[in-house]
Amino acid sequence: MTTTTGAATTASPIVSGTTKQPASSSSSSSLSSTSGATLAGNFQSFLTLLTTQLKNQNPLDPLDTNQFTQQLVQFAGVEQQLKTNDQLTNLVSLQQTAQSTQALGFVGKTAVVDGSTAALTKSSATWELSVPSNSNVKISITNSTGQTVFSGSYSVSAGQNQPFTWDGKGNDGTQLPDGQYKLTATAADSAGNSVAVTTEIQGVVSSVDLTQSPPLLSINGKTYTVSQIKGIAS
Repeated sequence: MTTTTGAATTASPIVSGTTKQPASSSSSSSLSSTSGATLAGNFQSFLTLLTTQLKNQNPLDPLDTNQFTQQLVQFAGVEQQLKTNDQLTNLVSLQQTAQSTQALGFVGKTAVVDGSTAALTKSSATWELSVPSNSNVKISITNSTGQTVFSGSYSVSAGQNQPFTWDGKGNDGTQLPDGQYKLTATAADSAGNSVAVTTEIQGVVSSVDLTQSPPLLSINGKTYTVSQIKGIAS
């Protein structure tokens, strides 16, 4: 059965060349387009159509009130979901801006991060070692080509962030050039049992790449996120 809406919808014709599309096609295109239209506006149109339908319904076969009430609830739920999505988009944008601002604040500062590769600068490179118990730590330092240039064994007390500074000299006493050097450490307790040892490095944050999400900090030629920063050294 055809229901009279009691209202006609007028839409601007769409012109392609010199031929105008029928008004019905134009209306369909307008309804399918999201530009310039909000769900709230469509919601008002829905209410108008529903009210007109109620006014012109067949008295012998009235519209089921449960049906249109359910439609109203569903439509309102979709509207709220879309609004929530818009708010989440805004929150993500604000978070990205905050991350960029925070990352820029690290430029020029000496940061502490998990890592094993440190820069030898002016014959000095520093790592920080952490062991859970008093241990004998064996250290091996390699250059950028993977060649071992220094090795040694040291007694390290239990604790975190204990500095180990290397003067850049090999086991034969040769002064090595500045550059990137990797430290590998293994540890054992007094009974000879293996002990976990972690290494951290210090380096000046030379630049920030804001094109990445999250932004990447450049430290000693390697990149790190803000969340990987363990601290700022004096």
